Amino acid sequence: MKTVKQLLEIKGYEVDSITPEKSVFDAMQLMAARNIGALLVLDGRKKLVGIVTERDYSRKMFLQNKPAKDVAVTEIMTRQVAYVRPDQTNEDCMALITEKRVRHLPVLENDRVIGMVSIGDLVKDTISEQKFIIHQLENYIHG
Repeated sequence: MKTVKQLLEIKGYEVDSITPEKSVFDAMQLMAARNIGALLVLDGRKKLVGIVTERDYSRKMFLQNKPAKDVAVTEIMTRQVAYVRPDQTNEDCMALITEKRVRHLPVLENDRVIGMVSIGDLVKDTISEQKFIIHQLENYIHG
């Protein structure tokens, strides 16, 4: 079972983010351009203050009754962010994603964001590991 650090070494450490005062329109435009479903919300000191997701947009913007250009990210972002550490395993991440019903987990080391893993990253790794095990078993059986 890979650790989050090992997953990030394969995937990369790049994280897409936005500041809380930017508009929801800006956030959605960035997500569309990058073909992603979430942005970390970082303050001016690069400290994690929230996450804004497609789910936040679809559930909370309707209640705003204002255009997305007139709503700040801070008004719809999720403030209680589930996160993981680099030493945790894929299995730890899957359990947290299931428990918290989220799709993205920032990776924090010493209160600093160093990456992010998504449910897609975790499933891809799980499938890859299962294929490897199957291949090893087939080699063992067939000699």
